[in-house]
Amino acid sequence: MCGMSSAESTRASVHEPDPVPPTKEDEVAAAGSELIGGPLGRRALLGSSWWTPVRVIALVAIGMFALGLVQKAPCYNGAWFFGASSQYTHACYSDIPHLYQGRGFADGLVPYFDRLPGDMQYLEYPVLTGVFMEVASWLTPGSGTIQDQEQWYWMVNAGMLMVCAAVIVVCVTRTHARRPWDGLLVALAPAAALTATINWDLLAVALTAAAMLMWSRGRSLAFGVLLGLATAAKLYPFLLLGPLMVLCWRAGRWREFGTALGGAIVAWVVVNGPVMLFAFEGWSKFYTFSQERGVDFGSIWLIMAQNSDDPLSTDTVNTLATLLMLVCCAAVAALALTAPRRPRFAQLAFLIVAAFILTNKVYSPQYVLWLVPLAALARPKWRDYLIWQACEVAYFLGIWLYLAYTTSGEAHKGLPTDGYHWAIVLHLLGTLYLCVMVVRDIFMPDRDPVRRSGDDDPSGGVLDGAEDVFVLGPAARRRRHVADAQFDGPPVEWGKPGPTDGSL
Repeated sequence: MCGMSSAESTRASVHEPDPVPPTKEDEVAAAGSELIGGPLGRRALLGSSWWTPVRVIALVAIGMFALGLVQKAPCYNGAWFFGASSQYTHACYSDIPHLYQGRGFADGLVPYFDRLPGDMQYLEYPVLTGVFMEVASWLTPGSGTIQDQEQWYWMVNAGMLMVCAAVIVVCVTRTHARRPWDGLLVALAPAAALTATINWDLLAVALTAAAMLMWSRGRSLAFGVLLGLATAAKLYPFLLLGPLMVLCWRAGRWREFGTALGGAIVAWVVVNGPVMLFAFEGWSKFYTFSQERGVDFGSIWLIMAQNSDDPLSTDTVNTLATLLMLVCCAAVAALALTAPRRPRFAQLAFLIVAAFILTNKVYSPQYVLWLVPLAALARPKWRDYLIWQACEVAYFLGIWLYLAYTTSGEAHKGLPTDGYHWAIVLHLLGTLYLCVMVVRDIFMPDRDPVRRSGDDDPSGGVLDGAEDVFVLGPAARRRRHVADAQFDGPPVEWGKPGPTDGSL
């Protein structure tokens, strides 16, 4: 153990500070707590009840998920099957029942191996999501009408996705050990409840949340394996490797990053390899479809296309979106290496996924699920979180009302194009607002709710409390100045409260 850094050995030996009650530091949480008896009092008996934070938050998440199912009731009872626009006017659309027959599950076709009738020749989802969809079809009774089967298929998927939702909130609750109640941000997210059963994104989100938990516990191989599986279910999780690389660069933790990267590659190959070898055309459909897909709902590119007499071609949009994303990646890397204090992993993870969402040529309403757990870890502040969620709920309603308008013929029931553009702008501004708050926390750590309560990077695992070995800009000059100075007292560790006021 002689190679263990002093920060690591010190952290293991000191007494862990008490959990941070949100009602003590967040005015919105304190006001909301009045509904259940008010803020936590000094005579409260913590840890003496079966109702631990993890159990309470998991039950709240399941309750919110159930409310989301109730919201889909008008579609379940007929709107998915009758009428062109009723599923949009009730804002209860879901891909799941429609793709049961549309992607060959009703006919027993094997995803990626069997060619589909119609325009979409193969399943256009990553392999692990395809496995999830196939398992759900095995659990769906094959008797009754096609409507009965589609209803069953949606219910089976809903049950499996509910397990994913529970996994997400448990992982988020346990990632920041001193801040378990931040998991309520995820459990109570209205946009998450509304979009949970639109598609299969919760699978990738659950695997990513589990990966984040493993990294926070210092288990870099488990993190890599889970992140590789998440990338096999949806493309976006691999983006987290970029911020993690620059943070490990700054802290000199290359071995742990290499372990995580190797685990991710192996896990992804194990899932994708067999399908890639024996059904390459079907396997590659997800990637070719993503490349060839035109400008679609929810993106800034759609606003530009619908307001232009000569819209940009798909290839041009692909190039510009890729360039913008690369610029964002460079900006996140610069932020990680030049910030006065090393950013927290969750902060950069949120920023990189948000950048992908903002620059992408399509934004489906369920994509908000990608950001919900990351936002709760990056900026656990109820006011800012609820502002962002309000913008996402507005977009959720806006896209369905717009589709109702475009599918209702001469009646034009719903939101016209200009109104939908405002809904897109509201979504973009809400996400940008949360990004600005996170960047401000990085440059001003005293504004960061996590660090203000005395932590450094609780989701950072080996990065938590680690010293910097590579820094650029003014932070590097400040580091050299501190290294050259002579101190008589012991060094102050990152994230530890000072001896007098207990604050950063």
